[in-house]
Amino acid sequence: MKKTLALILAITTASVIAQPASDSAMIRSIYDHALTRSKCYENLEYLSNTIGPRLSGSAQAERAVIYSKKLMEEYGFDRVFLQEVMVPHWVRGAKEEAYFISANKKETVQICALGGSVATPAKGIKAPVIEVKSQEELEKLGKEAVAGKIVFFNRPMDPRFIETFNAYSGAVDQRSRGAIWAAKMGAVGVIVRSMSLKIHRAPHTGAMRYEDGVTKIPAAAISTYDADLLSAQLKKRTVTEFWFKQSCQTLPDVLSYNVIGEIKGSEFPDEIIVVGGHLDSWDLGTGAHDDGAGCVQSVEVLRTFKELGIKPRHTLRAVLFMNEENGLKGGLKYAELAKENGEKHLAAIETDAGGFSPRGFGIEAEQRIVSKIQGWRSLLEPYGLNDIRAGWSGADIGPLKPQGPALIGFMPDSQRYFDVHHAATDTFDAINKRELELGAASMAALVYLIDTYGL
Repeated sequence: MKKTLALILAITTASVIAQPASDSAMIRSIYDHALTRSKCYENLEYLSNTIGPRLSGSAQAERAVIYSKKLMEEYGFDRVFLQEVMVPHWVRGAKEEAYFISANKKETVQICALGGSVATPAKGIKAPVIEVKSQEELEKLGKEAVAGKIVFFNRPMDPRFIETFNAYSGAVDQRSRGAIWAAKMGAVGVIVRSMSLKIHRAPHTGAMRYEDGVTKIPAAAISTYDADLLSAQLKKRTVTEFWFKQSCQTLPDVLSYNVIGEIKGSEFPDEIIVVGGHLDSWDLGTGAHDDGAGCVQSVEVLRTFKELGIKPRHTLRAVLFMNEENGLKGGLKYAELAKENGEKHLAAIETDAGGFSPRGFGIEAEQRIVSKIQGWRSLLEPYGLNDIRAGWSGADIGPLKPQGPALIGFMPDSQRYFDVHHAATDTFDAINKRELELGAASMAALVYLIDTYGL
């Protein structure tokens, strides 16, 4: 009996020791493939340079749907299909113009309309400008001081945060809701400091909101360089007026699509692991980092499984969501149809933080699942994935949360992301090929572990 027990223990111990070695070899092969045979860099070059900016409702967004569907079909995924979704159609129009008058001199500044804003009158808006850093500061001024003026929100992203997404979340309310706050006080327009830690002359756009019953006033972002310039002149009390002109408009909603590629699971075909990014982008740049990178990485995860002959136990899906930037309609529609069709999602991984060097994963799930994924740290740390923790996952997969899957956000290094985020500088030449490929491999490695051991 003792010999039998000893033999069982020896076999069990040997299998436990052997398994990590097998996983380690598989993950090594995933990274080898990514760094020698990946297609994500050339696919992103086409998406970014040939198709270009892909704002929801645009002709380029439609071309991106056609291209990505054809690409996944060519890769031989088991199923490739589209999900219909109605999306907003906002257009920028002619390039925006702006200047301020200081000491009787005209100082031209760089601005861009915020996504969803209304236009100015054809001749533009000219009015005195007042600078504030918050809603509270604005309200303390009182309606009499604000009425008829242009409000300049100038609260910078806090550079003390090491994680720059925390700096972004601490400043973005003035972009998203500033026009509502200012309109309630009688302002005629809003200028908002761009959401960037970099001091440069490229303004950064992004979504803003209006509120029913509150006058819609034009809203624009001003570059960080010009925000500092305007603020300095305001402190000298030399600025008399600010003028800006923009011709954006909101058109009727347009039919678009989520694009989905799938490899059927061999053991649990009804349990789904999603990896995805958003296919739409803002219109100033070409959406290379935000989020062309995430889209091509997601497709590459499934392609890697096929190329290496890995037969997944669960069904794998690459989902390219439409309309994350100014509506989240694609993510909402995907979750709605998943519930309607009775689909079971084991996990959903989103990559929407740029194509930079991998750092780890943020996990929205019960602690048991967080701990299980952290238990794979020794397999992932050799590839720079040191930061595995409970945290934010992603906007597009967020609507799936009530259905119970683990939601996971891929976290690349964030230090340079807001240099290009929503700006004309988000172009293919800002992409590093090796970093992009390492990101695709990182997600493929995590998908492999989830598929092998479950959650």
